[in-house]
Amino acid sequence: MSTSSVALEPKRHYPILDGLRGVASVIVIIFHTFEVYSGGDPKKQILNHGYLAVDFFFLLSGFVVAYAYDDRWTRMNFLDFAKRRLIRLQPMVVMGSIIGAALFYFQGGSTFPLVAVTPVWKMLLIMLIGCTLIPIPVSWDIRGWQEMHPLDGPGWSLFFEYVANILYALVLRRLANRWLAVLTFVAGVFLLHMAITSHGGDVIGGWSITSLQLHIGFARLLYPFMAGILLMRVGKLITVPAGFATASLLLIAALCIPRIGSPNHVWQNGLYDALCILIVFPIIVAIGAGSSESDGKMQRLSKFLGDLSFPLYITHYPLIYIQTAWVMQSHPPLWKSIVVGVLLFVTAITIAYASLKLYDEPVRKWLSARYLHLRKPV
Repeated sequence: MSTSSVALEPKRHYPILDGLRGVASVIVIIFHTFEVYSGGDPKKQILNHGYLAVDFFFLLSGFVVAYAYDDRWTRMNFLDFAKRRLIRLQPMVVMGSIIGAALFYFQGGSTFPLVAVTPVWKMLLIMLIGCTLIPIPVSWDIRGWQEMHPLDGPGWSLFFEYVANILYALVLRRLANRWLAVLTFVAGVFLLHMAITSHGGDVIGGWSITSLQLHIGFARLLYPFMAGILLMRVGKLITVPAGFATASLLLIAALCIPRIGSPNHVWQNGLYDALCILIVFPIIVAIGAGSSESDGKMQRLSKFLGDLSFPLYITHYPLIYIQTAWVMQSHPPLWKSIVVGVLLFVTAITIAYASLKLYDEPVRKWLSARYLHLRKPV
């Protein structure tokens, strides 16, 4: 029997880590909802450090991927691994691109002038490319933001997620801890240098196929992903009471703290970003993996947020495009902005939950049964 037909035994989940992913996803939605009101100035952004949720996701991914697969390579090959990761992630990547295409022409106007002049055939071509997560060059942009996935902006982080998974399968899983630690340290220095020398004093970026944006993207990816692998292998976890609540509060504080430093000392905020990624996020993950949550309501909330996290993250941004165009063109009063913001949040949750239950879970279940011989989705 080939390895591809062997069903690997299931492993227990870390429910608090799943819940923390959901907490971070909710903060991302709120962060993006407020973003348009900053006038393009990150220093004025409410929930200022919500962008660091992406770096937290990379750290979680390294931990979870290593936990799930490090000890399975004697019964699994690269193709098996690739199938499992594609089944887990790709259905919602496709859904995000389709939703982005369906809402694309509702985003036209002076804010996104390219939308009105983009022919349908080109938009559909970009949608199909987006379904594969292959990044498009700047010259193919159909919005004006130079995104590698202009129909669904957050797709850039999934592109880097796939890069990380390939690196893990081909290289990182083979490394002894001491060599992985050396690479993680080098990646940490790379990240620290990028953060404190960046023009804006932050780690924001990574969504374009340009030398600068790729520099930012790889700096944001490599340290947290490898640190997550190393943390899982070393096993230095932290146990605290009320684990989900404690870790969630720490994560919310880290992502919502106001901007650090003055305009003449932007490096201070870059240092804060780096310290969150280098130190604070590993501590939060160590708490989430090492603790338990005894409160039944918190357990149910953690599971709900964990289930919803990826669908919410990958489907919400087409709504943000529409909101951004509306705010920039109509300059609404405060009360209208609040109403629209609440409606956007509720709509994003609804779309994500419907996508999860009506599409993602059934599709992953079918793909798991068809290609992995599993009754439950991976």
